[in-house]
Order: sequence, then structure tokens, then C-alpha cells
Amino acid sequence: MSISIKLALQQAIEQLENSPSTSLDAEVLLCHVLQESRSYLFTWPERLLDHQQYTSYRSLLNRRAAGAPIAYIVGEREFWSLPFKVNQHTLIPRPETELLVESALQLGSYLSSQQAINVIDLGTGSGCIALSVAREKPDWQIQATDCSAEALQVARYNADRLGIGNVEFIQSNWFDALDTATQFDLVLANPPYIAEDAPHLYQGDVRFEPQSALVAGKDGLNAIRILVNESLLRLKKNGWIIFELGYDQADRVIDLVYNAGYNYILFKKDLAGIKRHCIAHRPG
Repeated sequence: MSISIKLALQQAIEQLENSPSTSLDAEVLLCHVLQESRSYLFTWPERLLDHQQYTSYRSLLNRRAAGAPIAYIVGEREFWSLPFKVNQHTLIPRPETELLVESALQLGSYLSSQQAINVIDLGTGSGCIALSVAREKPDWQIQATDCSAEALQVARYNADRLGIGNVEFIQSNWFDALDTATQFDLVLANPPYIAEDAPHLYQGDVRFEPQSALVAGKDGLNAIRILVNESLLRLKKNGWIIFELGYDQADRVIDLVYNAGYNYILFKKDLAGIKRHCIAHRPG
């Protein structure tokens, strides 16, 4: 069967009518099959797909119609203008998490006044945070941990693909597998922070992502409690921690962070005006 790009897209849009981004999904999936840019679709709308291309496209559309995330279907998501491989063992990088990278780099001018900068990214997943920071700061020594061997395999692949060599990946639950004498100037994390009974765990892309990277107890704060308390012990004097939190957790998180012994606590808002990242300082 031969069918044009234009007609294939029209059929796809009809099939994906319940998607929140119907046209974009149809175009991205066809680009993936053809290994071409989106501009190609509009430049050559009458080009005919061969049987294999059309069959592959229909298969991808069926997966998307069943709810599978676009990032998992094509195996990639852009983050910090870099391409990251992702799969069912890793979270899908999201735009708001780029603000965490931005905050880390903004601290760079202060940290760079020190002789050696040691950074750790806890729960690295695809490695998007650690590798984005490492790309901008090749003189920083960065360690990245995850308890999932499968996630670390993805992160190492991304490091090799991007040619980034200043990140060491370690299988560890938080700091557990690290030398107890090792201390850090900066701790970064996008920890699990969703309550176990949250309704949006059963909606959208989240349904397909690893629950261990999302869910953190009844109030969603179990992982943040561990992160805040253990990091204080592993930070150098005058070190910093930056971590992501849920949309409604800022008031509870500031109490946790303050009571743990941090100071200079502030929150960075995302584009929706939500306090999305906590930045805190370990006193010297």
C-alpha cells in the first residue's frame, strides 16, 4: 500500500483525537520513522511512504493511542538542548527540571572560587541533570547515583553518546555505596515526591514511568526527608543542596530543611509560578 505523507498525517490525527497534542504527536512519530525533520513533512507532503514505513508508523500510532509516552516510543527526549535516551527504567526529563540545572550553574561563580568542585546528582535516572551540568562545567567532578542498574545503563549510554567524561556513575541508594569520607560542594536531586494515593499517578505519561522514581510515601515527602538529612552530613561547610519538589509542598519542605539545620533557604519558581526547586545552604 502506498500513501502520501499528507494523507498519513491526516489519518494519524484522526486516530489520536484524544491526545493532548494530536498534530505534534503525529508529526514527531512520522519523523522518527522517516528519520527526517518536521520541515521535511511540509516540504514533501506528496511523498509516498513505502509498505515498511507505513506499517512501522501505524504500529507507533497504536502505541500512542494506547497512551504510551512519545518519549518512550521514540526512545529520546531533549533536555538542556541535548538529546537523551530514555526508556521505561527512567523518568522522562521535563522542562521544569532544567531550572535545577540553571540554578546549579548560577551557583557556579561562587563555587568556582574554590579549588576543586565536587558535585553529586542523586537518583540520576537518564543522567540528564548530571550530564547537562557536566557539559557546562567540564572542570567539575561529578558523581551520579541511582539504585537502578537499568537506569544507570541508560545514563552511561547518554554520557558516551554526548562525549561527556567528567561524570562517574555509581549504583547506590542515595549515598549508601559512597565512601563515607567523601564530601560535596553541591548536591543535586530530582527525588520522588508524589503521594502514593495521588490521582495523577493514573493519568498521562506518569502511568508508564517507574513508580520508584515518582512515589514517596503517603505525603510524598519520604524521599525528601532522607535527602535533606543525609545531604547535610555529606556536604562540605558552605555547601549547597538543590532539589525539585511537588507543586504543593513548599510550606512543608521549608520546615524540613530549616529544622535539619540549613540556612539561606529559597525557592525557585517554574514558568507557572509554582515553587518548584528548593535551594539551601549548609552553614560554615
